[in-house]
Amino acid sequence: MKAQDIRKLNSKQINAKIAELKEELFNLKFQAALGNLEKPARMNEIKRDIARMKTILTEGSYAVEETKPAKKSSRKKSAASDGAE
Repeated sequence: MKAQDIRKLNSKQINAKIAELKEELFNLKFQAALGNLEKPARMNEIKRDIARMKTILTEGSYAVEETKPAKKSSRKKSAASDGAE
């Protein structure tokens, strides 16, 4: 699932999708242990999808805002204030 598509979902839907993918991953691990796994790459895809969804959930909780750059001091330091005596 692409990040664009995930961002369109609300947090409840994302959490439900994560639970669904975790269940699918569990089943694939079980199949791998039995030697019946047809597409081993699918396990990595699912892990990445879960990580992508968790990342997007975390992004939403921080609500990144643009910050203004810090103001530079207009005063110049003199040699006496630097501690050089």
